[in-house]
Amino acid sequence: MTLHEYPDRELMMFALADRLAGEIADFLRREEQVSLAVPGGTTPGPVFDVIAGVDLDWARTSIMLTDERWVPDSHPRSNTALVRRRLLTGRAAAARYIPLWAPAERPEDVLATLSEGVAAALPLSVALVGMGADMHVASLFPGAEGLAWALAADAPPLAVLRGPDLAEPRVSLTARVLRGAVRLHILITGADKRAALDRARGLGAEEAPVRALLDAATVHWAE
Repeated sequence: MTLHEYPDRELMMFALADRLAGEIADFLRREEQVSLAVPGGTTPGPVFDVIAGVDLDWARTSIMLTDERWVPDSHPRSNTALVRRRLLTGRAAAARYIPLWAPAERPEDVLATLSEGVAAALPLSVALVGMGADMHVASLFPGAEGLAWALAADAPPLAVLRGPDLAEPRVSLTARVLRGAVRLHILITGADKRAALDRARGLGAEEAPVRALLDAATVHWAE
């Protein structure tokens, strides 16, 4: 794990956006197709705002979420809706979006089709994930139904996770896919998450799912 500490969040967001854009540009110089995975939630919004305006060959770039709630993109809890507002806009509107949701009652009913779309873009060129104070990444939550499968070395691209604390089922990239990204970044803010990161280094992935990624990741933190 490589840890970068920043004096404030604004500087971190701009520096991280610049780094991600530079990595994407580097891949575009060497590869025909590039893939970028990003988290939902509000924290990465400033990063998205900057990257969306960067002059890249977005038409050769595929963007996907690291995880999605099983709700349509018209729902206020949809990660897809956030990404469409903040990232798939401006110059980045030319990118190809790979969905983790499709109209079906149960995610299992369409998981194979969604997985095909993800598999075609692997390995991920660049992945950005967040981490919760409970040490979850993407939708890999401690204690969630489906976590062991999502952490398995031979897991498929996508897993469905459920739990009493989750308002709806989640579809998530598995640890194997996230760890396999050529460039993997973890974005965290606040003292509570920094303390959680330190705890995770001494735990197993079942207790602290972020642990499955740390050996391959660059962590970016600001208070």
